[in-house]
Formats: sequence, structure tokens, C-alpha cells
Amino acid sequence: MPSISLCMIVKNEEEVLARCLDCIADLMDEIIIVDTGSTDGTKEIAARYTHKIYDYKWINDFSSARNYSFSKASKEYIYAADADEILDKENRERFLRLKRVLLPEIEIVQMKYTTESDFDAALPSKTEYRPKLFKRLRTFTWMDPVHETVRLTPVIFDSDIEILHKPHKQHSKRDFSIFIKSFCSDGSFTPKIRRMYAKALLKGGDSKDFADAKPIFLSIYRNDPDEQARKEAACILAHLYRLNDNKNEFFKMTIKDMLTAPCAEICCELGSYFAKEQDYHEAILWYYNAAYETESILDIHTSGDLPLKGLTECYRQLAELEKEKMPNDIVLLEQYQALYEKYRTAARTWQPPEDVL
Repeated sequence: MPSISLCMIVKNEEEVLARCLDCIADLMDEIIIVDTGSTDGTKEIAARYTHKIYDYKWINDFSSARNYSFSKASKEYIYAADADEILDKENRERFLRLKRVLLPEIEIVQMKYTTESDFDAALPSKTEYRPKLFKRLRTFTWMDPVHETVRLTPVIFDSDIEILHKPHKQHSKRDFSIFIKSFCSDGSFTPKIRRMYAKALLKGGDSKDFADAKPIFLSIYRNDPDEQARKEAACILAHLYRLNDNKNEFFKMTIKDMLTAPCAEICCELGSYFAKEQDYHEAILWYYNAAYETESILDIHTSGDLPLKGLTECYRQLAELEKEKMPNDIVLLEQYQALYEKYRTAARTWQPPEDVL
């Protein structure tokens, strides 16, 4: 049976650390805790499970801290866990079975990652595979009988283990500062980090967060040659301009985006704008397009429950306005009420696709 080092980076996790370690400590052969500056009882709790506790100066870089934690491992495999994760009884048994039968050629094991709450701003999907178990020392293997080459692609196994992510607080504010520092340092984002920043803003950003992000996404919109990058930037800027009631810039941004394939995010922004203006028929047009005619590029909810809720509210408002008329149009009122019920039910029952990442 292979040995496993648990490597964690933590900071102020006294509310959840014991919950996590109680689930997995007995499955591990070594526990390594790297603390990046806790001011609560995190280290005292960690000391109940291991003496291998290390301090690491936080430099706004999760990769750096994670690499340091891995450098302290001594076992065959490394399990990377966060303090707000849980393995229930069934998945503990799956983990133990995996440990018993894990083939030595497997270098990475992916596990299903399920977020229970609405805290995961950057990754709004319900369940996704994430690499969690890593072979500590990789053996390079020659391949092919002639013109031989070294295999560079790792051997990955998708397990049936499901990790429950139960955060106790929102982390997006911390992440926003890291995104900004990264851009200021490098002058650019990788596509992955750009998308994660944009998703986090749309999911949990307030007016200040969008204001801080404005120069970054303006730079991307004006200078990035990649059309997808510009479309993502347009979604952020359109949202910002709508929040600031900057109608001229808002419509410039949304109209330009319509010159390419429209996305649900921009349609939702237009629906929200016209709903605020109490132009409910125009709002309905754009909410309908978001829900049924376009696809999301950042937030799957913009082609799902968000426009459906917008349609629900628009038809509720139209029904109320029709009731105030003397006399009112009974047939039209009944139509509005029926559509209100239709979209309210659709919004309540909508679920994101299982394969959305």
C-alpha cells in the first residue's frame, strides 16, 4: 500500500481545520501543515494532529505556498487538501480502497469536487474533477520501439471519490487583491486567471471591486488580440457601466459585442438595464434571449435562473400595471399572470448542467 503525505496551507482556519483533519488524518501517513500567518488558534489545532507545522511568509501567491508544503513531504504520494473540505463516511471508504489498489504508474488522481454553498465565486459549477493526489517523485519512461521519446504527459486516474467543499466564509475579496497584484506585476493574465477573475467579479464583486478591475479589463478590451478575451472584458465593463449609470459607455460596449456572437451575459445586462427603466417589454426581449437564444461565456447562471427570474419580475410588474387600469384587459392580464407563473416555476427548478466547469 503506497504511503501518502497530507500537505495543507492554512491561515485563520480554526473554525474548520479540525473538521477537515478528523475526516482524513487516519488515512494519511504524514501530515504537513504550512501556516501563512494565522492570528487565531489554527496552529494550536494543527498541533493536535501533527508536529510538522511550518511557518511561511505570505507573498500573495498560493502556488509558492503550495510548492513549499510539497517540499516538506517525504512519502510516495502527496494529498493536497484545503481546510474547508470534508470526506464523508462513504468517500473515506473509497479513499481507503484507492490507497489499497493504487497502481505505481499512476501519477495524478483526480477527485470529484462538490461545492455545497454559493461561496465558490470563481467556479460556479456544482461538481467538477480536480487533481488532488500526486506522486511525489516522477519517473520518466522511454516510449516507442524506434525514434524513442520520453513520456511527458502524466498518467492520470479519475477516481470516484467525492470531496465536499464547505467554506465558512467568502474568499473572493482576498482573491481580488491577488488578481490585481498579478496583473500589475506581469502586465497580463493567463486565459485561466483572466476567466477566474471575471467569474469572481460577476459572482461576488461589489461596485468597488468592479472599479478596481476597470483599468485591467479596459486594457484587455483595447489591447488583447484574442476575441474571447475581449468578449469577457466587455461583460465586465458593461456590468460596471450599468452599475455607474454610464449609459453612453454601456450601450457602446453592448452594441459592439452584438457585432460578434451575442453572449448571455450581455443580454442579461440589457435586460437588467431596461427593467430598471421600467421598459418591461424591452427587458423581456433581452432576458428571453439570455435564457433561450444565447450561451454564457463566464457565468452559467446568465443563461439560466438569472434571466428566468428577470422574466418573472417583468411579467409580475406588467400584471400589476394592468390591474391598475380602469377597466383592465382581462385576457391580457391572464396572459401576464400565466407567463409569470411559467417563468417563476422555471427559475425555481433550473439546475446547471452536470458537465459545466
